[in-house]
Amino acid sequence: MSRPWQPFCHLVMTDIRNVLLAGASGVFGRHVAAELTAAGYRVLGLGRGPGNSVVADLLDRSALVRAVDGMAIDTIVHGATALRRAPMRHADMAATDALRTIGTANLVEAARITGARRMIAESMVFGYGYQDMGDRVLTECDEFGPAGQDRRSQAHVDAMRVKEQLVTGADGIEGIVLRFGLFYGPGGTEAMVDLLNKRRLPAVADRGRVLPWVELGDAARAVALAVEGGRPGQAYNIVDDAPMGFGAHVHAVAAAFGTPRPMTVPAWLTRPMSYAHRMFTTSMRVSNARARAELGWTPRHRDCAAGLAAMCA
Repeated sequence: MSRPWQPFCHLVMTDIRNVLLAGASGVFGRHVAAELTAAGYRVLGLGRGPGNSVVADLLDRSALVRAVDGMAIDTIVHGATALRRAPMRHADMAATDALRTIGTANLVEAARITGARRMIAESMVFGYGYQDMGDRVLTECDEFGPAGQDRRSQAHVDAMRVKEQLVTGADGIEGIVLRFGLFYGPGGTEAMVDLLNKRRLPAVADRGRVLPWVELGDAARAVALAVEGGRPGQAYNIVDDAPMGFGAHVHAVAAAFGTPRPMTVPAWLTRPMSYAHRMFTTSMRVSNARARAELGWTPRHRDCAAGLAAMCA
């Protein structure tokens, strides 16, 4: 009879369906943990908080190595972020950029120590660049982490590129990267609803600009599929079928949840919020064809309107 699971420090795990999930306590991490558990995996959370199975800071290599020593892990999922709320200024992204570079390098080392055969990493479509890309539809063949951004945006793009290279280039590990659109859904959208109810969230005029989105549950399902499927060394765009401007998304949330209608403001008014302004003035369309063909992933919610309606229901 198998032993019941229990918290541990250096307990050796022999079940090859063990998944070590960095960022398990975050909004996205909770969705991923639920999907993996439903799929039959044993999910071990990795993070700094006491609620994790493995307590360690990804930026502290020595502590991380000690924490995972003696463990046997089949797959590591890197979904860690330092964000606790939506980033407004470029400085708000500094800690997350460090997790993308230093933290990922340390996690690759942890993968080697635990004998993990596969590593799945969360990435973002903004790695294609913070700029207006017009009507061209981006695929995974387009350059990721291009030069030529403004200085502060370039730091984020470079960090995303380094993270992907560390994962897909790790010797002896099947690295796969998932490039997500903007998240919305249970655990994420409620903060926007609260601000709308307090009349503290305006909608920025899109002026034809659109961004890729993905519902949190749909995104988590892509992670579960990538644990066993997909080609090692590949990146996959995980976005829904209908891009939507950020301002339009705010209006859609207000309509779905019956909040006061937000005031629409011009994008230039957000310039003091340097990172948010850069995001608001970015426009891109991204294909999910590779994820459909190779991961067998399709979004249950083809667009934000459908996903928000399902959330309300």
